[in-house]
Amino acid sequence: MMLALYLLAAAEVWVALLVLGAVVGGAALWLFERFRGRRADAARRAASERELSLAQQRATQILADAEVGAKKRFLESIERFEKETAETREELKSTERRLAKREDALDKKLDVLTTKERKLEALEAQLNEREKELARKASETDELLAQQRAELLRIARLSPEQAKALCLKRIEQEVEREAGELVDRIISHAEENARERARYITISAIQRYAAEHTCETTVATIDVASDDMKGRIIGREGRNIRAFEKATGATVIVDDTPGIVSVSCFDPVRKEVARLSLDRLIRDGRIHPTRIEEIVAEVTKEVEQRILEAGRQAAAEANVNGLHRKLIETLGRLQFRTSYGQNVLRHSIEVAYLCGMMADELGLDGALARRCALLHDIGKALDHEHEGAHTKTGFEFVRRFNEAPAVLNAILGHHGDVPATHPYTPLVAAADAISASRPGGRRESLERYIKRLADLERIATSFPGVQSAYAIEAGREVRVIVDAQHVDDPSSVKLARDIAKKIEEEMVTFPGEIKVTVLREVRAVEYAISGRHRATVEP
Repeated sequence: MMLALYLLAAAEVWVALLVLGAVVGGAALWLFERFRGRRADAARRAASERELSLAQQRATQILADAEVGAKKRFLESIERFEKETAETREELKSTERRLAKREDALDKKLDVLTTKERKLEALEAQLNEREKELARKASETDELLAQQRAELLRIARLSPEQAKALCLKRIEQEVEREAGELVDRIISHAEENARERARYITISAIQRYAAEHTCETTVATIDVASDDMKGRIIGREGRNIRAFEKATGATVIVDDTPGIVSVSCFDPVRKEVARLSLDRLIRDGRIHPTRIEEIVAEVTKEVEQRILEAGRQAAAEANVNGLHRKLIETLGRLQFRTSYGQNVLRHSIEVAYLCGMMADELGLDGALARRCALLHDIGKALDHEHEGAHTKTGFEFVRRFNEAPAVLNAILGHHGDVPATHPYTPLVAAADAISASRPGGRRESLERYIKRLADLERIATSFPGVQSAYAIEAGREVRVIVDAQHVDDPSSVKLARDIAKKIEEEMVTFPGEIKVTVLREVRAVEYAISGRHRATVEP
């Protein structure tokens, strides 16, 4: 029991000791932690003070740098402002000097104008005085002329009407003589300055291009081997020839002429289709309506392709680019058209060459000139499809394809139907006349030729004082013989000019140019009679 109490007391002592130790240890630990916290706080406080000091130093440095930069920029701004102010002052001074000079110049001009105004006023006063003097002299002259007229009438014993008629007749004779001399001088001057240049351009263009003469007719002939083939062409009861004429639109002429069959049509394209189709049928030997329709369809396509190719070749040969396909196709149809025996397509190409050469010589656009010339007769391919002259139909047709105004004016006005509004129209007209009048270019019927010669002689003999007139050189020259007693030398010059002008007015178309030569001569005729001055001997 005592041991137990002893042990219990010992245990309580140990527990108290343990509790006391724990309390002392906790207090010691708390004191240690507190001491360590104070040291940490002191270290942090010292670090904060150091950072604050450094921040204050940096702020002070930044403020100092900012102050220095601001002062520098301020000084630069002041310097720039002073510089700009100086430049502005210099410009103002320069402007002020210029204004001062202009003011001085205006003052001088004002003085000059004032001086001129005074001179003009003085001259006006002088002119007024002279006008009065001239009016007075005119009055005196009228009085003197009236006195002289009365005196002349008294001396000449003529009435005023008779004297007036006599004076007018003399004045008319003098004016006519002077007009002839003036015309002679003007023509000579114009020929010296223009004829040589014009002939050079024309002859140069002709020499540089010369096309062959080509002739087409409305009738084509096809060779046949025998009369049996003619019968097969006609067919049973004429069915083959009727089918052929219906398919081609051409007329087939089968007559007694041995070895040939003729195809006639006013449409040259249809005539060519008919000729080629008939020739192919004859060589094939199978002639019946179905075969005729097949061959005609094939040949029509071939001819259309030939037309298109001919148009393209013509455009390429004339060096004309950018034509519409429809224009090229219509241009190719001119290959089968003729005018006075001249192939129209070759004529158009020739005119394009001539017009381009002349345009280049004159400093104009040669490409535009060739374009105008190549299309100038395109209306001839449309004559059978449209009403009107080929110039009008060609103008209406080409206008749909937005061609240049110069091209349209050349098409419409190359025969003088409308005024020329572009310089290329007279060029096309000249080249067209050159192509038509060159040797071999066109052929003319005998009736037209004789009528043209008769018209030339009629026009020449219609003028007073002309005794006779003769057309020579195939109608390219007219020799006019005048009465020397009624027509003098100056009047003969005027007469030649009047005859040429009347030929131009009355004869619308003629090849090239016609030379008018007026001949005036005085012939003295005397006869020697035998025995008139023989002395008589008396026995």
